[in-house]
Amino acid sequence: MTASLETLTARLLDAAKKAGAEAADAMAVSGTSLSIDLRQGALEQAERAEAVEIGLRVLLGGRQACVSASDLSDRTIAALAERAVAMAREAPQDPTVGLADPSQIARDWNLAALDLADSAPEPSAAALEQDCRAVEAAALSRAGISQVEASAGYSARALHIAATNGFSGGYSRTSRSLSAVAFTGSGTQMERDWSGESRTYQSDLPAARGIGELAADRALARAGATKPKTGTYPVLFDERVAASLIGHLLSAINGAAIARGASWLRDALGQQVLPAALSVIEDPHRPRIGGSRPFDAEGLPTARRAIVENGILTGWTLDLGTARKLGMQSTANATRGTSSPPSPSTSNIDLTQGPLSREALLRDMGTGLYVTSMIGSTINPTTGDYSRGAAGFWVVNGEIAHPVNECTIAGNLRDMLLRLVPANDARDHLSTRVPSCLIDGMTLAGS
Repeated sequence: MTASLETLTARLLDAAKKAGAEAADAMAVSGTSLSIDLRQGALEQAERAEAVEIGLRVLLGGRQACVSASDLSDRTIAALAERAVAMAREAPQDPTVGLADPSQIARDWNLAALDLADSAPEPSAAALEQDCRAVEAAALSRAGISQVEASAGYSARALHIAATNGFSGGYSRTSRSLSAVAFTGSGTQMERDWSGESRTYQSDLPAARGIGELAADRALARAGATKPKTGTYPVLFDERVAASLIGHLLSAINGAAIARGASWLRDALGQQVLPAALSVIEDPHRPRIGGSRPFDAEGLPTARRAIVENGILTGWTLDLGTARKLGMQSTANATRGTSSPPSPSTSNIDLTQGPLSREALLRDMGTGLYVTSMIGSTINPTTGDYSRGAAGFWVVNGEIAHPVNECTIAGNLRDMLLRLVPANDARDHLSTRVPSCLIDGMTLAGS
């Protein structure tokens, strides 16, 4: 599969040169996906998709254009390259556009160490349906569950990237997933919650029974939810939602936002953005993890880096273009699709875990909100003002008292992150490992 993708990228580059491009890079992607959805015991959806896509970016005098197609014929590839060159001639000039220097590109990597593709056969639709029915039965075994939606999926994807600067490389990855949404009550009293797991290797996926029972237990715990009181309280973000806090930080240090000056952290380089004991580490080389990659979308070798070290922001997330705009070096964080140019994005992320369990943080917070789910988002990208709908549990004297919903939590991200207290419950298999996090003194709007 990889060899044929490599051939496709070579054909695209050859066509680009013949069409008059000064430089070019090409991407070829093949993928297979299979999904099964079950609702109220009936098969609701069964889908299988296979596709091969190609993408070409051409560069001409500081201008660029991107084109893509799913037709792999010589005629289409030639027309694609001609169209791309014609588009590039009309594109605005940008002096930061360009491929990596040959001295910068990745020359060797160890795909075996990353272990991103499961060699086990693709599961059958019947096997995925069996998983769905098992997770549904486990959820329904809990008294009070009225309805269950179950989903199972599998995907296998391979890509190859090549450029006229001499880079050429590709890799494959697989994923197997299983999830359940459980409902309790009816009408306006209906509550729901979910549980799901995803792994690179099918053999690593947890048993369906545990997934279904957890979804049911979570839904049952939400029964009878009410609005909490308005006021200022400590808020504990459950591990399921705490990663969004670090996600806002990562968005704010993205090179594209910094280059535009549209970030609440635009002047924070070298400053404290987290408590002194905390660091944010990016590690794109974790084995069997979905965010891992040996090189970025511009062919640069990826490496472990400290984004925040002991509370201090050490750098932006950059691809070649944003790095040139800022007078810096790329951090090898380029990502792209077949129809778009590179843009910066992070891979696997770790926030330093704390010494205490989530239960210990609950005891320490006294009275406040324990958030297990959030909806909507109003984040001001320039000021960091934060407001989100939330649901979870009201905590009194360090113990969960009752479920709550229909409330809003608000604050400013710059201040919130400086008061972050992490627990020690991050799940090891996730690409983004962020534990439950406590923040004191947040504004809560309820009843």
